Amino acid sequence: MTTEQRVTEHQVPGSGPYAITTGPDGALWFTLVASGEIGRLVPGEAVATFAVAPDSGPTIIVPGPDGALWFTEYRSHRIGRISVAGEVTSHALSGECGPFGIVTGPDGALWFTGTATDTIGRITTDGTITEFPLPLTEAFPSAIVAGPDEALWFTMNRANAIGRIDLAGEVSVHELPTADAAPVGLCLGPDGALWFVEIAAGQIGRITVEGTITEFPLPDRGARPHAIIAGDEGLWFSEWGGNRIGTITTDGAIDGISLPTPDSEPHGLTVGPDGAIWVALEHGALARVAK
Repeated sequence: MTTEQRVTEHQVPGSGPYAITTGPDGALWFTLVASGEIGRLVPGEAVATFAVAPDSGPTIIVPGPDGALWFTEYRSHRIGRISVAGEVTSHALSGECGPFGIVTGPDGALWFTGTATDTIGRITTDGTITEFPLPLTEAFPSAIVAGPDEALWFTMNRANAIGRIDLAGEVSVHELPTADAAPVGLCLGPDGALWFVEIAAGQIGRITVEGTITEFPLPDRGARPHAIIAGDEGLWFSEWGGNRIGTITTDGAIDGISLPTPDSEPHGLTVGPDGAIWVALEHGALARVAK
């Protein structure tokens, strides 16, 4: 199958598609970080957009435990919620924390990272917020996921480490073997380990719940991998600097596909309702990649 056959781009209104997820309604929901909007796409139908605020910077979006979508507002320091009907509400956070990653935790609350305040936050669906300080400063906690061990795992981009926080707020830190690797995206893999990308080192990393780390160099060390998700057997990741979508098996075999539009800036990706991989391209489109 050629690139043209595998990749289809769908232009979207608004500006700056950044993260994307499949919602509980079977639609694709995505953030428009530059125009302050949330988008919704059902494959084959027109795109709908919903305003948040022009300067809000909606960043990461995930399904919540309440049948809605929850997202971070990086620039306005808020956590947002949008119902599948498009009703938007948001909750102000303390200080200018720069929330980035967000995920539903094993306790039924949303957990998020405070990039500028070195905190991990927790917000219940009724808006009760708790924040836990990290034992490091200028760590820039970024992506966060629920692990297989009743805890949350997160990347610390500037601290060059992977963190774990339990439901009581206890934090442990695992330093990366490669210096200045700058981890960003993170996901739970099909093998029960946590997989992450090292944007500055051009590598994919794997960490077990016991803390054992393995790193896999990409063929293009300047590819700047950004986000990563689990597939049925392996993992998919975006190469922001390489203009590709990469794949890696759980034993470390790496492959990928180039995107047809130059400098499309691939960021977040998800398994779509149709089983294909959907990628947010910051230049203004969503790409569908057939497996």
